[in-house]
Amino acid sequence: MPWYDLPQEQLKDYRTDTAEPAGLDRWWRQRLDEARAAAREPTLTRYEPGTYGPVEVYDTEFSGAGGDRIRAWYLRPAGEPGAGTPTVVKFIGYGGGRDRPAEHILLPALGYAVLVMDTRGQGGRWSTGATGDHVDGWQSGPENATVMTRGIARPEDYYYTRLFTDAVRAVETACALTGAARVAVSGMSQGGGLSLAAAALIPELVAVCHADVPFLCDIQRAITLAPQAPYTEVPEFLAHQVDLVPAALDTLRYVDCALLARRITAQCLLSVALMDMICPPSTVFAAYNEITAGKDISVFPFTGHEVPTAHVERQLRHLREFLR
Repeated sequence: MPWYDLPQEQLKDYRTDTAEPAGLDRWWRQRLDEARAAAREPTLTRYEPGTYGPVEVYDTEFSGAGGDRIRAWYLRPAGEPGAGTPTVVKFIGYGGGRDRPAEHILLPALGYAVLVMDTRGQGGRWSTGATGDHVDGWQSGPENATVMTRGIARPEDYYYTRLFTDAVRAVETACALTGAARVAVSGMSQGGGLSLAAAALIPELVAVCHADVPFLCDIQRAITLAPQAPYTEVPEFLAHQVDLVPAALDTLRYVDCALLARRITAQCLLSVALMDMICPPSTVFAAYNEITAGKDISVFPFTGHEVPTAHVERQLRHLREFLR
């Protein structure tokens, strides 16, 4: 894997040149208000108490975009949570779903409550999911799907508009379930993008944001630079759908985390890998450099699209310090 992006000394100062859409805050407020108006109470069903012992696991559903029911795992230390229980909302990378609770047991074992959001219309590739994408009719189950161009002609119809809305509703649900005033959000790749989006769109409820090698940042640059999917789905599509190019590029501005990041107030810890062929390093720095809240970034010069275990320990220390 080569260093194919900007030199590291230039990455530190790199800023996106994509213009923010006019009225972006008002536009997102309308999307979120519509989702809240359609919401129903979450449901929790205890899952395999004999298997997970002192950790309580619940198969959970909550209302996301359009009132669609989104599956999740809710894991917590045994016993009723108090309002002081530190809580983390976890988001999943592209193509994956919530998988099994065993994949998420570390934080509950350390005393955290965790809500793991399933990813609508994904969960058919490298980890399992259980939630369909319910736009334009009922698509009831997970898919091995490519979603980067789904609904891309209009921001109101775009797949990631729905997914970002789901992420905000996941944060609101986690606060309601635990009584926490503010939570942490965490994820890698697509999950990292969702963490940034949730922290930006509902800053009053997010105290800590962990975003590892985040996707969906400086998207208009990323689709011209990334040599590997999923960003490549967009130019492959627009190479033939040439009449849609202006509309598609406009839509992508509404879900660009480098633009939304300006709204984040949480304490942030990001990571970037300089040999990442999926999320180019400059796009990660584009989001990081827009954050005005407390922040730090781990830079891994010889790492691809992954996170070394040493960084996980740094995240745990960061949570202990800032998620009170």
